[in-house]
Amino acid sequence: MQRRNFLKLASFSAWPGWTGETAGKSQWPADDVREKVKRAMLAMQRDAWEQGVAAQALLESGERDLVVVMAREAALRQDDDGRLAVLSCFGGVTDPAANGPALLWAAAATADPTLKKAAERMLDFLLRRAPRAADGILFHILDKPQIWVDSLFMAPPFLAAAGEFVEAVKQIEGIRRRLWNPNKKLFSAIWDEGQQKFERGDCWGVGNGWAAAGMCRVALALPTAMASDKTRLVGYVADLLDGCLRHQRPDGLFHDVVDDPSSFIETNLAQMLAYVIFRGVKAGCLKPTYLKPAARMRRAARAKIDNYGLVRGVCGSPDFSAPGTACEGQAFFLLMEAAALDG
Repeated sequence: MQRRNFLKLASFSAWPGWTGETAGKSQWPADDVREKVKRAMLAMQRDAWEQGVAAQALLESGERDLVVVMAREAALRQDDDGRLAVLSCFGGVTDPAANGPALLWAAAATADPTLKKAAERMLDFLLRRAPRAADGILFHILDKPQIWVDSLFMAPPFLAAAGEFVEAVKQIEGIRRRLWNPNKKLFSAIWDEGQQKFERGDCWGVGNGWAAAGMCRVALALPTAMASDKTRLVGYVADLLDGCLRHQRPDGLFHDVVDDPSSFIETNLAQMLAYVIFRGVKAGCLKPTYLKPAARMRRAARAKIDNYGLVRGVCGSPDFSAPGTACEGQAFFLLMEAAALDG
């Protein structure tokens, strides 16, 4: 495969912690709630994407040493085909790539050649060996030709962090073509490419959160030469925020299926959207008017934390069909807090 020098990627500067200037310890005032949420997250059993989003939360929180340990664990459990952290993965194609950005950062921070090689193998899998549709859009799992909204967070940010900016945008566009509902301004959950129909047409809340966060991360990582792509992606994020905000509850939260008030009240989408808003407004990409609903989301999420640091009422593991707790819910609380407090 073509070798890439991951240690000189301009996209590293797009996120807190990339340069190492604030990494090593949190740069924000001590907060017992954040510390409890972090401890609870680290105590949870994690699948591939959960390891990745937890590592990303630690990265953006400035927890340098923990990021290195998380990255090494993902590399230790790398499959022969290059997929990261797949010891217990259910056959995910894009989920393992969620570990990629933290792994790239750890490789640069430590100059550890094993981490660099692990990142290269993950990238090679996505670019050359992963199952995909005829137009090159990655399937989400190995055994079915399905495209999931989750993939917008799992693969494109890693592709962008690895310098594959054009491919990152291509994946976003291809997933969006299949799953975006322009009337609702929301994403459906799962498209079956083989049957050419939705496997799950519902506008799943956390799925829309994955989409918003993934597109935002890519948009903010794109180089100046891709300004038009960045503008377009930011527009996609704003459209999605508008679609979700139509359904925001008075308490600041959303329903598990965004436009279905008969579905259960869910915590994590609020955290995910607040994270996107805080990051996007700070970067000058999103309108400051989004900050008011984001503040309501943040207050609502903080009210859901119990004495053990568990974020309650998120779309819960292990099957994500009822309110409960989940590693990704812990991670997005930390990501939301990092984005709210950074700068």
